[in-house]
Amino acid sequence: MDEWRWMSAADLGRGIGAGGIDPVSLTEVFLEAIDAHKYRDRIYARVTHDRARAEAKAASARARAGTRKSLLDGVPISWKDLFDTAGTATEAGSALLKGRTPMADARVLATASAFGLICLGKTHMSELAFSGIGINPSTETPPNRHDPAWVPGGSSSGAATSVAFGLAAAGIGSDTGGSVRIPAAWNDLVGLKTTSGRLSLEGTVPLCTSFDTVGPLCRTVEDAAILMALLEGSTPPDLRNAGLRGLRIGALQTSMFTDIREQPRAAHESAVDRMRQAGAVIEPFDAPEVDLALAQAGVFAAEAYGLWKDVIEAAPDKMFAEILGRFRSGAGMSAPEFVAAWKHIDEARAAWLARTAGYDAVIAPTAPVLPPDAARMMEDHDYYVGENLMALRNTRVANMFDLASLTLPTGVPACGLMLLGKPFGEEALLRIGVAAEKALT
Repeated sequence: MDEWRWMSAADLGRGIGAGGIDPVSLTEVFLEAIDAHKYRDRIYARVTHDRARAEAKAASARARAGTRKSLLDGVPISWKDLFDTAGTATEAGSALLKGRTPMADARVLATASAFGLICLGKTHMSELAFSGIGINPSTETPPNRHDPAWVPGGSSSGAATSVAFGLAAAGIGSDTGGSVRIPAAWNDLVGLKTTSGRLSLEGTVPLCTSFDTVGPLCRTVEDAAILMALLEGSTPPDLRNAGLRGLRIGALQTSMFTDIREQPRAAHESAVDRMRQAGAVIEPFDAPEVDLALAQAGVFAAEAYGLWKDVIEAAPDKMFAEILGRFRSGAGMSAPEFVAAWKHIDEARAAWLARTAGYDAVIAPTAPVLPPDAARMMEDHDYYVGENLMALRNTRVANMFDLASLTLPTGVPACGLMLLGKPFGEEALLRIGVAAEKALT
């Protein structure tokens, strides 16, 4: 039964539906693996044993009665520690919120539970979700699947590693500037960033509500599609007969390749070649509005500091210095500067939509760098700041333009291919993603 830990969520669901997998046995396999794992406490902040077992028992009864609520009814997943869980602490990776215990589930968690998904527990994350690196000396830093000395990517670090180490069938995270896609890419997973407003943020600890989004980290594009639908309470998109032949794909240049490292560049070029061989028409293009939008990145810190200033300044000594510095950097933006920055972002969004209207999707490397060394990050401030900004540079484009975005493994360790779609165009993007997934594997 240990092989269940490495199956896709959809395949586990099909196994439950066919009667070959019992949700109670499946949940015990995951719980036992979590409890015995050497990295348990570095990946999970809290394991919800009692809840998982109760949910599994109910799912098992539904399976026997033929009344399953969804394909994933009875499949165990993990949740980033910023989604409220009734009666279980939700601390968003910060000592500032230690002991914070909500009375109700976050809307997306409640919806997923209503469809039968089983909550295994809460995973570690970057403090208050404000880092693409995943280091958190205030709680724990999960290990990268390829090398425990590497950072895992953030801020959904534990969400990614819970799946990568076979301790959950999927993980639910959040993405404000790349926090689903970076850890997914660096741990060879699929990660979906949804359009702002597509999935509810009710009951989710915020970072920057103008950009915060919810998304799954999983093994396959099919899993991402099904999970998005179940978090939303809708019907999964039809991925059948998806193909790349004849699709017009834009290959974004501009700043995406500035200072890119050798392995991510080579992995991207190989992925582009394989997509062309599968029939996609891929056209390189430049988009000056990307640099215009990225130049307004100060709005992230300004809004985040505005939301958290009183809590942070009441006990700043409780915070990781690097994260504290990122928040405080938002204090210097004046209200007129903030309004002007948003004017530039809106103009850049309009220019992007006009320029890319003829493309079915746009592609770029998910990250221009490989996972940095965690020990050096803790000792070298300039290295930390530089690598964190580089890690998020490419992914942040989708957040700035409020696009649906997907990262796929390329077959090169810790190197992802990023697909950019249209706002609220997740269904079309996922069909392209499942076709690209076939080409890349």
